[in-house]
Amino acid sequence: MTSSNLSIEQLASFYLCWIPGYEDVQHFISIPFCVFYLIGIGGNCTVLHIIHTDKSLHEPMYYFLAMLSLTDMGMSISTLPTVLRIFWFDAKEIEMNTCIAQMYFIYTFSLMESALLLAMAFDLCVAISDPLRYSSKLTPQCVVCIGVFIIIRCSTVLPVVLVRIPTFSFCHSHVLSYSCLHQDVILLACSDISFNVLYGLFIVAFYWGVDSLGIFLSYTFILHSVLRIASRGGKLKALSTCVSHICAVLILYVPMIGLSLVHRFAKHSSPIIHITMAKPVSSTGSQLNYL
Repeated sequence: MTSSNLSIEQLASFYLCWIPGYEDVQHFISIPFCVFYLIGIGGNCTVLHIIHTDKSLHEPMYYFLAMLSLTDMGMSISTLPTVLRIFWFDAKEIEMNTCIAQMYFIYTFSLMESALLLAMAFDLCVAISDPLRYSSKLTPQCVVCIGVFIIIRCSTVLPVVLVRIPTFSFCHSHVLSYSCLHQDVILLACSDISFNVLYGLFIVAFYWGVDSLGIFLSYTFILHSVLRIASRGGKLKALSTCVSHICAVLILYVPMIGLSLVHRFAKHSSPIIHITMAKPVSSTGSQLNYL
């Protein structure tokens, strides 16, 4: 019991190793990372400003787009302070509570992005499949209800599993590879982590799995409706409205799937690969294409 308490007491913080072997040039590496973050935050602010000032964009699709921009900014802001502390001040230590808070925001905003992409896919499906009743189906009140449901759905699922982490005893290394990710933290624990593993699988299946299935089904109906359009120009116009959304979906899901595969099958690959895959990618470019 004493050994276990000592282990927990010693682990008041974790250490982020970031990119081993590149400590001498990390200040130069910080430049492109900071530029990417600034572009993401600046681009999302531009999207929000345009949607707010242009009355013609006060439609369901652009309301969802504004929510996606806010979510993307939240993702960037939740990781930016840690990145800057490591690059500029070589402050690699991160307290457990701070790490858990960062973990919560990273996964919550990721779940929100996925849910918003599903909502946008549903919006496209209604707009293309049933354009005459589009305005009556997706009213501003309906959009607000969808947004509130997404917030509640995504913000309440994680505390159940995250509150268990401070109770774990950690007898392995206290070093994390690059960020506070759940799968990395629990691998350092000597306690029983089966609940965290199973609950994590539940989140993947019930949230990202359901969202991706919903997006796939939405595009099935969209494709079915497009094929019924007589003119070739009408088909191309309908499909062109989906390009930006497809790009946003790929930007979110491809790195997510890639990171999962890297964690499972390429644990000993170059740290740069892990960091590049794990870095939250801004979808600002795809969002600007909507405008």
